[in-house]
Amino acid sequence: MAIGMGHILRAKQGLRRSSSRTNRESDVPKGHFPVYVGETEKKRFVIPVSYLKDPSFQELLCQAEEEFGFDHPMGGLTIPCLEDTFIDIISSLNRS
Repeated sequence: MAIGMGHILRAKQGLRRSSSRTNRESDVPKGHFPVYVGETEKKRFVIPVSYLKDPSFQELLCQAEEEFGFDHPMGGLTIPCLEDTFIDIISSLNRS
C-alpha cells in the first residue's frame, strides 16, 4: 500500500507537536524521532527520520493512523504491532 506525502506531512506535524510536549526531547538526536511499539506494554525506540520513506515503515504509519490518528498520548508515534515485528522491520532497514 503506497502512502502519500500528505500522510508523511501529517505524521511529521504530529511528531513535532508531541515532541514539544515531552521532557525527553533532549535524548532524541537531530534527524531522529521516538516511536512507541508494543501491544500492551509500549517500548520506546529512537529511529532515523529517513525510515519514513520506506514502504514497510509507511505500512506501519498507515496502521498507526488507523488506530490512533496522529495525536499520540505517549509523546511520540505509537505503532500498533508486536515489538518483534517492529525489530525485524527496523533490522531490514538498517541493512539497506
